[in-house]
Amino acid sequence: QVQLVESGGGLVPAGRSLRASCLGLAGRDFSFRAMGWYRQAPGKEREFVADISSTGVSNYASSVRGRFAISVKGRFDVSRNNAENTVDLEMNDLQPEDTGVYYCKAEYTDYRLSVSRRRDAWGQGIQVTVSS
Repeated sequence: QVQLVESGGGLVPAGRSLRASCLGLAGRDFSFRAMGWYRQAPGKEREFVADISSTGVSNYASSVRGRFAISVKGRFDVSRNNAENTVDLEMNDLQPEDTGVYYCKAEYTDYRLSVSRRRDAWGQGIQVTVSS
């Protein structure tokens, strides 16, 4: 089984920073590929924030269904430690619109399977609240 354990987040005033961390727990029959973060604001759909491949290249969301702008580029950064299966999200210059539940997501390969080996895992989510 694969489990994602998130930590961090919290409540800060606008302009401050927070860090979110995610630890991937998996047995030897699994390997993680891209790991990253999504968020969901109250009353809105979950949206992509950032992810990072196993080779360490960051990918920032450019648009989702053509309706959202790049909202975190230049303010957020994502990093990972492949040896420890962790991915961190550094959130700087936070704004009230960044408020929401942040979810860690990991794409992984399940080598126990002969077909459809690629799967996704999600964390439980952590709260980030930015006051104005």
